Amino acid sequence: MELSEKEISSSEKEIEITLGYEEVKNDIESEVKKQSKNIQIPGFRKGKVPMTILKKRFGDTLEYEASEKVANTRFWKIADEKELKPIGQPTITDFNFKPGEDLRFKVKYEIVPEIEAKNYTNQKIEVPDFKIKDDEIEKEIDYIIQSNRTLEDADVVGTDRNYLLDVILFRLNENGEKENKKGEKIEIDLSKEGVNKEIIENAKNKKTGDSFSFGFDDERTVKNDKGEDEKVKEHFDYEVEIKGIKKIILPELNDELVKKVTKEKVLKVTDFREDIQKDIQSYYAQQSEEILKGKLITKIIKNNDFNPPTTLVNNILDQIVKNEIEHQKKHGVNNPDINALKERYQKTAENDVKWFLLKDDIIKKENISIPDEELKELAEKDAEKTGISVEKLLNYYKNSGQNERLLDKKLFDFLKEKNNIEKVDPEKYNKVK
Repeated sequence: MELSEKEISSSEKEIEITLGYEEVKNDIESEVKKQSKNIQIPGFRKGKVPMTILKKRFGDTLEYEASEKVANTRFWKIADEKELKPIGQPTITDFNFKPGEDLRFKVKYEIVPEIEAKNYTNQKIEVPDFKIKDDEIEKEIDYIIQSNRTLEDADVVGTDRNYLLDVILFRLNENGEKENKKGEKIEIDLSKEGVNKEIIENAKNKKTGDSFSFGFDDERTVKNDKGEDEKVKEHFDYEVEIKGIKKIILPELNDELVKKVTKEKVLKVTDFREDIQKDIQSYYAQQSEEILKGKLITKIIKNNDFNPPTTLVNNILDQIVKNEIEHQKKHGVNNPDINALKERYQKTAENDVKWFLLKDDIIKKENISIPDEELKELAEKDAEKTGISVEKLLNYYKNSGQNERLLDKKLFDFLKEKNNIEKVDPEKYNKVK
């Protein structure tokens, strides 16, 4: 037996194997006998056809097919002996065999590459420094007030914007005529941002049964005959028939409202404002953390780029596509384009595999681990909160992936500490990004 290996890439190899005919003769003959048991020729019982007849009928075909099976069996035996550790399905790329001669073949196979991560510390990473603006708190309070509004029937639209109109909307043609006599029943909330200014002004002092009109210009980009982008401006005119008017009654922001919306977890308006501020700040902190995590991963992958094993990438890609198909079906998309989804998520799957392998190497290099004592300490804290025994929690952590999540957190804490994280103005960050 002769062997020679060639490295195609960090995750792909090819081995050339030459086996002397005497080494494989018995195996090939045994395989031919197995095949002959399923062959039936007129005049002979099934499996009882003499080899001379089979040879005359099929020539070298049976031996050739048998030699392929022998090659496959021998490859896996060699892979085990030489600890080649192939993943996925190896492929025979070259096959040479003639009865009575040596069996030569090449096998291309993938492996999990040996990754040595580098340049994962002392990197400059910019993240947006989100700061709460006063109007954000007020907007959140306005939203809560709007969510707790009540409605009363009204005879006329007043001069403020706190009105809800049930209307029939008609589009008008160039001659000012209604394009559709039935129109479209819609609801117009004058208090909402983005409502056409003409609607707000022209609806004032109108009663149920009254009509008013409004118009607006729409500008959009289209392709012209030459395939070039061209801006087109179009004017639209509408007529509105008011079928019902309701006055929006907004509650006062007081302690009673605060108790109601928080289910008495917060009792005072001042505390309520502080809670909103904390919630927004917590949201921004989470956003910054996610951005930082993504940029760290991207930077480390860029500094250590390599071709990930196709087998692992396809496994991840299939799972991503499967999840996306389930998500789309829940939203009414029953025949998603699978090829388009695979194309869209190919890069994501590749980066997932790259990061998985790089992360594993960094964790080993830096001796990052979750000691049993640390896991037990967490279980003891959670046991006090939940009433579940420490033993059950420990078992749950080990079987639910909690240990891996804690390990991930510890890894990112390490990366944050060892890299230069610079907070920049969000506007500057968006321009640079």
